[in-house]
Amino acid sequence: MEFLDIPLFDDDFYKMILRFFINLFFLTAIVKYIYHKNNQDKDYFFTFYAIGIVVFFLCFTLKKYELDLGMALGLFAIFGILRYRTVPLDVKEMTYLFVIIGISVMNALSNKKMSYIEIITANSAIVFGLYWLELYWISNFLLSKKIVYETIENIHPDNHEKLKKDLEQRLGVEIHDLEIGDVNFLRDTAQITIRYKP
Repeated sequence: MEFLDIPLFDDDFYKMILRFFINLFFLTAIVKYIYHKNNQDKDYFFTFYAIGIVVFFLCFTLKKYELDLGMALGLFAIFGILRYRTVPLDVKEMTYLFVIIGISVMNALSNKKMSYIEIITANSAIVFGLYWLELYWISNFLLSKKIVYETIENIHPDNHEKLKKDLEQRLGVEIHDLEIGDVNFLRDTAQITIRYKP
């Protein structure tokens, strides 16, 4: 049955709905349970979900036409050009944005040669990869901070532990290591770079 030469129903509707829920499931796993859990930032929730949903339906709709590799890469180029000029995105947020676009394109454009088990496995591999990277990042990443220290007698090598404990008590962080930089004996100050776990 057609209306104005357009069919009212197509069997691809079921495929679209199933793939949309697969895409939404993995979007939620990435955005809510990996990104938000490790960043506690809701600023990009709307952006990640909106772009993921729009890219999925855009690609699924365009799949009805014959797309070559150039067109598929062009989609990435379009979203690469779209920059949020008012608020520049950090590298980590840009990476998550690329992942969201990537899985949405993959879920929408996969054809009959790719089974649902392969689609779910590919999505799961991405999710577990992100989860492992976030765990590794948190457990091994050290922040650094430069401070001006005024208790000049504590910079002596014999007072290393005393210096470390004094800085930990003042800053409220557990210091992994520290490095003494420029020393000003006229002002009794020293520049110290500390590295600590967030």
